[in-house]
Amino acid sequence: MALPVAPPVSPMLAKLARSLPEGEGYAYEPKWDGFRCVVFYDGERVELGSRNERPLNRYFPELLGPLAAELPMPAVVDGEIVITGPAGLDFDALTQRIHPAASRVRLLAERTPASFVAFDLLALGTLDLRGEPYGRRRSELETFLARARPPVHLTPVTGDRAVASDWFSRFEGAGLDGVVAKAVDLPYREGERVMLKVKHERTADCAVAGFRWHKDGGVGSLLLGLHDDQGILHHVGVASGFAAARRRELVQELEPLRAGALDGHPWGDWASAQAPAKAPAQARMPGAQSRWSAGKDLSWEALRVERVAEVAYDHLQGDRFRHATTLRRWRPDRLPDSCTYGQLEAPVPAELSSVFAAGR
Repeated sequence: MALPVAPPVSPMLAKLARSLPEGEGYAYEPKWDGFRCVVFYDGERVELGSRNERPLNRYFPELLGPLAAELPMPAVVDGEIVITGPAGLDFDALTQRIHPAASRVRLLAERTPASFVAFDLLALGTLDLRGEPYGRRRSELETFLARARPPVHLTPVTGDRAVASDWFSRFEGAGLDGVVAKAVDLPYREGERVMLKVKHERTADCAVAGFRWHKDGGVGSLLLGLHDDQGILHHVGVASGFAAARRRELVQELEPLRAGALDGHPWGDWASAQAPAKAPAQARMPGAQSRWSAGKDLSWEALRVERVAEVAYDHLQGDRFRHATTLRRWRPDRLPDSCTYGQLEAPVPAELSSVFAAGR
């Protein structure tokens, strides 16, 4: 493609912060929960590049025509591919697109069409804007997308920390992850964590029902469960990210819970990943392969459900944690039966239309 910035591009990234930065010189944007995407448009063709610099065209064919129609001239635009559902952003619908069958992708593109939310401009016409400050790039992006129509959107931005704080709370119900802060004088630095992101984080007490081994022989992750109103224990996610020493410690801490663990275990039918038919159709199988696992062994070992872990999580999607959680501490004062969905704080639903409208 005849562009001043050629694919692939490694997008500029953000590092985690606990609060919004103080002082002048920052711009704040909502943090979208989707697939990072750099759009390359040479005036005729559109190329969609992922965060890991792989092409996404085959997975989101419904975006190619609208992007070509709504981008007024050749450009390279950084943004996020999202899918909206009745409850806000639907990340599960996005993951279903990573499918080898083109027919399946086409069907999903019709049923759950994607949108593109733009938040940075890397090139415009023959100009490479990566060395320009973010403030200028944002101004050019606003002019560039002034007439854009859905499914192409411009992300909201504000220089007011109080407004950003309001977005942090108010937009969560639409499924947004938090807020990103960018220095207005920041050039576009590919692959570097030079922006700041503030994400929602809460804690929950979960029953620990199993674990997966790490390749070094330690505990790689804990399998977490919560009870519904009928007392059924649902697999809601994992706690992971342990340091090597902590992985070894967990082997010793969990050893007393391994003996006889499958006797009456609520997930006993899942003990073998080869027997999914025995599990309830509406439940998620802890040993199942995912499209992101790249063939990794996701088999697991059951534990007697006797221990409660307090974990930190940032986002609840449907009935499970959107990302892996962080183990904070054991809760010997809690019984596993007391770990229910009722403890979770659910954000007030917000209409995504109000978020998109704020970008205008």
